[in-house]
Amino acid sequence: MTGEHAQLAAALDAARITGNVATPRENNLLHIRRFLDQEEGFHFGVELTRHWDAESVFALMVDKAGIDPDPDHTQGQDTISAGACIAAAERYAEVLGEAVAAGEPLLFASGHPAGMLPVYASLAQAAAQAGARVLTLTGGIPVDDRQPAGGGDLRHLGGVWYWQRHGSALHTHAPEPMRALLAALARDGTEENTEPGLVIADHGWAGAAGSAGLRTIGVADCNDPALFVAEAQGQVEVCVPLDDNVPSQLYAPLAEFIAERAGLPRPPVW
Repeated sequence: MTGEHAQLAAALDAARITGNVATPRENNLLHIRRFLDQEEGFHFGVELTRHWDAESVFALMVDKAGIDPDPDHTQGQDTISAGACIAAAERYAEVLGEAVAAGEPLLFASGHPAGMLPVYASLAQAAAQAGARVLTLTGGIPVDDRQPAGGGDLRHLGGVWYWQRHGSALHTHAPEPMRALLAALARDGTEENTEPGLVIADHGWAGAAGSAGLRTIGVADCNDPALFVAEAQGQVEVCVPLDDNVPSQLYAPLAEFIAERAGLPRPPVW
């Protein structure tokens, strides 16, 4: 690990973005089972294209996220590897930089507005300064209230799409918001709003985009195996392991690292 990587790893561990994270072991193991059962709120819209069982998903999470590899460890503290986070962040930055350089339209979205939305907004601004087109639409997009995750509408802030209801930005794992957004972009059909060349997102926003065949990069917590499975299946290009709900300012060193590796201007402080 280089000096720069070691410094970033120390910052990530200190913020509990990696290292001894807040999500307990029993929650991680439970969510693997709930994902495999394809429960609402746990599948993230990821379509399974091959057989998975609890053992194979557990092994994937050990490899990709750095959870404790001991199968007999069933309660208490669990971990995310700073090294795995940084390695994935470098691939994430490479894809983002390629898309910006190629002039691809970018779509940013978050199901974790309290934690991740400011991070994406800073990257969206840096990408726009580098000449990228960040996809937005005028006005809110209704989400069908007959669907399990329905009601409210989709809005964007700082170039980042999120779901709101009754004036509150919502934490969501649902794929329906991304599906509604992609349908709205297709209906709009203007030169400014086309199919995204790259989706930068999390939760069901990323899972639905990847399952729709769009080039997608994402982040996920150690209790959210869906996007790591999507990466293994080739639906999501990169999934960065991290705690996705620490105070947003703590992600600043990681956002700066990604922007630098992507060849973007230094992202603004939020």
